[in-house]
Amino acid sequence: MRRLDTRDAGFETDFAALVDHDTPAQAQIDTRVAAIIADVRERGDAAVLQYTRELDAHPATDMAALEIAPARLAAALEAMPAAPRAALETAADRITRFAESQKLESHRYEDEYGNQLGQIVRPIERAGIYAPGGKAAYPSSVLMNALPARVAGVAEIVMMSPAPNGELNDWVLAAAALAGVHRFFTIGGAQAVAALAHGTATVPQVDKIVGPGNAYVASAKRQVFGRVGIESVAGPSEVLILADGSGDPEWAALDLFAQAEHGEDSRAVLITPDSDYLEAVEAAVARLLVDQPRRAIIETSLRAYGALIHAADMSQAVALSNRIAPEHLELAVDDPDALLDGIAHAGAIFMGHRTPEAFGDYCAGPNHVLPTGRTARFSSALGVYDFQKRLSLIKASETGAVALAPVAAELAMGEGLHAHAASAMARAHRDA
Repeated sequence: MRRLDTRDAGFETDFAALVDHDTPAQAQIDTRVAAIIADVRERGDAAVLQYTRELDAHPATDMAALEIAPARLAAALEAMPAAPRAALETAADRITRFAESQKLESHRYEDEYGNQLGQIVRPIERAGIYAPGGKAAYPSSVLMNALPARVAGVAEIVMMSPAPNGELNDWVLAAAALAGVHRFFTIGGAQAVAALAHGTATVPQVDKIVGPGNAYVASAKRQVFGRVGIESVAGPSEVLILADGSGDPEWAALDLFAQAEHGEDSRAVLITPDSDYLEAVEAAVARLLVDQPRRAIIETSLRAYGALIHAADMSQAVALSNRIAPEHLELAVDDPDALLDGIAHAGAIFMGHRTPEAFGDYCAGPNHVLPTGRTARFSSALGVYDFQKRLSLIKASETGAVALAPVAAELAMGEGLHAHAASAMARAHRDA
């Protein structure tokens, strides 16, 4: 891992390079993805099947072979050994309970003129859920994406998850059954997003697509936004640990590994004002890495994107954290509440030495689909509200119409919209 020190002359340059999330090959990825989307829109199922066979080496000969029947999902759940099933069910229960606490409710109130104002909350009708496959399968992502949709009342949940070489992951199938997924397709990549956005003879068009994926999935979501909604454009996973030196350096090392093992482009950073602790963490990383089953991925990630940063004090560490705006922020300090007021940007905050980011990934309750790439400056975790729409409600009374008409007309005339003014003033007189 690289070592940075805020006192060094070149720190700002090195820090800027560390937080830079631009992908050098993004233009080429976007061009390739645009071609796939156009092809799926034009040829539908035939294009989806072709790309799935070519890119995922899926042996399917028709689209029917890419859809997993609900009975197969249920069978996977029933066949789960007791301990894994209990873990899935516990996680699902906790995620559901947290999601239920987020539900927006319809409301209405009456102003001083008797006008009734408010909003009606409705679920979206059909949601598309993307769950990654490939190097690792993520049943936790299935739960985190589908359960808030179910709590929101979405009528149909359509899931996409790649099955390279046609190999199914029973954990993912079981999670889909537990989360109430209605239709499950073993389709991945840009073609999955395109199919959900445009619809095909087999895949229904959805209203919103959520869930993380690789750079091609992220590009596809960005390009179909507007035709459908999306929750965010996910980038490489990130963790930032702010440490005061009071914690166990081995715990910090393991938390860095936990993030880095997601992929070679994952980003794991630790900032502390305690130089001795920094040395201890670096030593723990070297000592514990040799026993990690995903050592090669972790090593590549830490070498390319990891960093141990020595700050002047915790105040400076917090300021650097806000510049990074991390997806996951661990406050590995004795008094995490004391730092909260200074934290402006983070997808999720894990407070204290006994709260690793891994709890949030699986079973704490709050969603693990979080803003990455500094987008925590303006966006938030996936939640029930991402599957709900708010319809504004306005009902003018006779008194209210008389009061509002001249205000609306005055503003309309100021904008040069005369018909607006006339429409408003037509309501300016009380009924005879």
